[in-house]
Amino acid sequence: MENDNLEPEFQDEQVLHEHFSFTADPGQEPLRVDKYLMNRVENASRNKIQKAAKEGSIFVNDITVKSNYKVKGGDTVRVLFGHPPPENLLVGEDLLLDIVYEDESLILVNKTAGMVVHPGHGNYSGTLINALMFHFENLPKNEQHRPGLVHRIEKDTSGLLVIAKTEHVMTHLSKQFFDKSSKRKYHALVWGDVKEDSGTIEGNIGRHPKNRLQMTVFEDGEAGKPAITHFKVLERLGYVTYLECELETGRTHQIRAHMKHIGHTLFNDERYGGNSILKGTSFTKYKQFVENCFKLIPRQALHAKTLGFEHPLTGKWMEFDSEIPGDIKNALDKWRQYAVHKNL
Repeated sequence: MENDNLEPEFQDEQVLHEHFSFTADPGQEPLRVDKYLMNRVENASRNKIQKAAKEGSIFVNDITVKSNYKVKGGDTVRVLFGHPPPENLLVGEDLLLDIVYEDESLILVNKTAGMVVHPGHGNYSGTLINALMFHFENLPKNEQHRPGLVHRIEKDTSGLLVIAKTEHVMTHLSKQFFDKSSKRKYHALVWGDVKEDSGTIEGNIGRHPKNRLQMTVFEDGEAGKPAITHFKVLERLGYVTYLECELETGRTHQIRAHMKHIGHTLFNDERYGGNSILKGTSFTKYKQFVENCFKLIPRQALHAKTLGFEHPLTGKWMEFDSEIPGDIKNALDKWRQYAVHKNL
């Protein structure tokens, strides 16, 4: 489905509203601005982007450019229209929230899989932000104008998120994430038998040059942003392994991209190919077993289980843990049964 958000409206007023803003990585090879934006604006067609350029809505370093302009490292690319972006027109919605903890400073939410955290192209209702706007008034806005958000987790990842209630708390918590002093542990089911009991994956993560919906690891370090993931094996189940992953950095799709990079794609992670049978036998019975497991957990098997940080007002360390959701539990139980019978 094409994204209509790149459709400018003709207005006489001079006020322009920022819809998208990106800064090119230092190692960015020269790339046409229309292609550059296609790699970053989900669901946007090249026609819409070229039309936006024709109407003078694409700016690089605050100067309007044509669609054939070559983006270079350090360039700031912005898309400005005469109408505000749809997320500025958001309304609160009475959606169920699993609130784990709340005080005068912050809220801790256990997000269900399938809920989008913040509005984006095609998702302007039913998001966590819609729910927060309904349940809480006057939440501070982050740099992307999103109320209360300090960090985010992906739509099909479940687990813990902290929400700030004041500007001071947002700044304090954001700094902890930036300084890597917060604790973020995830549980993941991945394809294959992970040989090491524990380890660290290091490798810059950036947008995949050919598949714009994927992130990839750049080993030479010339592109992408530094990313570090620590992992520990919790359980080996034959053709899959149950892991604990701790983030040292927080890049987009970090665990998903890092695990694929070392040959252990997340179970049923469609975007990264984990929805195919990557390990195991060619027996029909086994294929049917895996298909049944996919049905039990129709998303990537990833849960943000533990979140720890220093409370911005009291200075005390706070650490929260969450239950593994039913879909991951059910898939694990099936693989445990399979592993036992396989070894008989």
